[in-house]
Amino acid sequence: MRTNSEAKLTGFFSFVFLIFNSHAVFAQAPAVEEFVIIGGRDAVRQLPGSGAVVTAEQISNEVASDINQLLKTVPGIYIREEEGLGLRPNIGIRGATSERSSRITLMEDGVMMAPAPYSAPEAYYFPTLQRQAGIEVLKGAPLLRYGPQTTGGVINLVSTPIPRVNGGKLRVTTDQRGLTDVHSFYGGQLEQLSYLFETVQRHGSGFKDIDRSDGDGEVAIEDYVVKLGWSSDSTERAQRLQLKLQYSEENSEETYLGLSDRDFNANPNRRYGLTDPDEMRNRHSSVHLSYQIELTDSLKATAIAYQNKFKRDWFKLSGGSSFINAANGGETEAQEILNGTRDVLDLGYKHNNRSYISRGVEVNFNYNWSNHNLELGLRLHDDEVDRFQPVERFDQLAGQLVFRQVAMPGSSDNRLGTSDATSLWLVDNWQANDALRITAALRYEDIDSREVRYDNLVRTEISRVTPSDARVWQPGLSFTYDLDQSWQLLGGVHRGFSPLGAGAADRDDPETSTNYEAGVRFRHDSWFLETVGFYSDFSDKTENCSVASPCSNGADIGSYKTGEAIIAGLEFQASTLFSWGRAMIPIDFTYTWTDAEISRDNPVTGVEKGDLLKDVPEHLYSLRAGMEFSGGLNNYLVLKYVDEQCARVSCNRASTGLQETDDLLVVDLVSRYSVTDNLDLFAKIENLTDQQQIISRNPDGARPNKPRTIVLGMEVRL
Repeated sequence: MRTNSEAKLTGFFSFVFLIFNSHAVFAQAPAVEEFVIIGGRDAVRQLPGSGAVVTAEQISNEVASDINQLLKTVPGIYIREEEGLGLRPNIGIRGATSERSSRITLMEDGVMMAPAPYSAPEAYYFPTLQRQAGIEVLKGAPLLRYGPQTTGGVINLVSTPIPRVNGGKLRVTTDQRGLTDVHSFYGGQLEQLSYLFETVQRHGSGFKDIDRSDGDGEVAIEDYVVKLGWSSDSTERAQRLQLKLQYSEENSEETYLGLSDRDFNANPNRRYGLTDPDEMRNRHSSVHLSYQIELTDSLKATAIAYQNKFKRDWFKLSGGSSFINAANGGETEAQEILNGTRDVLDLGYKHNNRSYISRGVEVNFNYNWSNHNLELGLRLHDDEVDRFQPVERFDQLAGQLVFRQVAMPGSSDNRLGTSDATSLWLVDNWQANDALRITAALRYEDIDSREVRYDNLVRTEISRVTPSDARVWQPGLSFTYDLDQSWQLLGGVHRGFSPLGAGAADRDDPETSTNYEAGVRFRHDSWFLETVGFYSDFSDKTENCSVASPCSNGADIGSYKTGEAIIAGLEFQASTLFSWGRAMIPIDFTYTWTDAEISRDNPVTGVEKGDLLKDVPEHLYSLRAGMEFSGGLNNYLVLKYVDEQCARVSCNRASTGLQETDDLLVVDLVSRYSVTDNLDLFAKIENLTDQQQIISRNPDGARPNKPRTIVLGMEVRL
């Protein structure tokens, strides 16, 4: 990294050290707290903004292994599935569309987890869901405490906490295709010390059959976590220290090539033989060191230092979309190439070989004064993405792939992107009176990015240098007002911001928006109801272009500005608990309606007022219902509906239906039985009705959701 970045980080560490070591005596403290941004369900239902919490109980009850399926039960979230297993989610929130989750802030335990959040925010890495104990979703003006993406929302994954007493868990699941998950952890307390050792192992087959091959899209994931904590035992000030170490590897035989519509209708679980070599290999490691201290009864400080490294090589067919598009247009030759019955020369299989590093330090001061709770913080961060992507050339002869040669990368595949960012925030949570709570937030981002492209392999000749910078102030204001003990009003407005990433031209402005929300909540006994309307006004809506999510103009690099746009909608959720004889029946329902369209003609791009934006479905809903018996037998129904969505902007004016996905209704059933206090057995049927539709057309063709899948498993508490 650059010398000035290292100097900034070193100076910041020294600053934090001096502040915290000016207090030498500390008080007895509990075990290290997990880093949450909201808290539990009671907290989220009092937010001066909107949000949601997916609890450990829901994750366990639904035997969840796919982040997409869990987040479909949260209002205001748009999911575009890709390979049906949840390995690389495409998540959008409100005005932030879902291209590789690059428009939302993703965190784990309060630390940004995108491989390079500023230089290349596309989330090719996503933490293993099985080792998460909760998911927090924050929307509205309070999200300005976090960043850099502040348009739609923040998702924070809360990893397995260190147990308060010595103990652990072992959970094993397997499905009828042999995909097996093992999740195990053990931890506890040793006087002032605490510890956790954890692993997730996922191995087995996917659900697609590859032509002329015995392959079926195997998956192999290994994930390891160690947490070590310390808390003080002296008598004045409390302090807590935690070190978190994580390492994971993935080898998944996944491809970018989908199917032509005709082939999808015949067999959605087919994969063309052209994709047999395709494979993703990656490694991820992280070190997070967190420190908390109660400087006074009213003032608490938290410091976090972090470093995330990610290296991946996704070896896969390049340019397969040309065959798909031609086959969908009725060209027999393209269809025969896909079938393997026609020879074709000089196919390119690119090593999408990239390494990322993301590191930084942040400090946050929390001060309680009168009726105010103040947060003041600073983060210094730098990241980089290094691309070196050679291409292997093959011929398809008599249905078999024959190697020809390796082509070394040109400048577009031999480049380095870097970013330095300084973030400041000030948040005031003011209890103005018994009924009114006001939150005022101000965030500042100072970003310097640059991309260097090289003309030779040893990187001594530079073909192009592209610098860019952004300086953005983001204010926000929100409130809640209690009409009585049951009814509460909420509302807010904030400025949203989305950096363009390294490689954007200096003349390009980052995407900004003005975002409004207003709603009402009702709480009484076991009932909770919430309705929130949102409205996001974009001066210049922008798509991030990548091979995984090409822009609407076909570009797979850079960005594409579609112009002024409005994204407006309504979120509704309802929860209650009934008793029926000896059974308890919890019910949770969510619904989201969204209208996302261009608001002004753009003669440069050709989009027109009323054109629909990509990756935003109009209707979403979910229903979760349970039947829980005191004898230990619990049953759960989970129903999720996703409406059709555009695969590119203006699909409502397209001459064919090949620019949008299908709507999809999926029903899951889960039964759990507690054999003893420490042993549960469970069975799950995913996609009970075996409905498979086109859930995505990006990248490179029609792609299905997972077919009906039976999962059996057990959970042992140690």
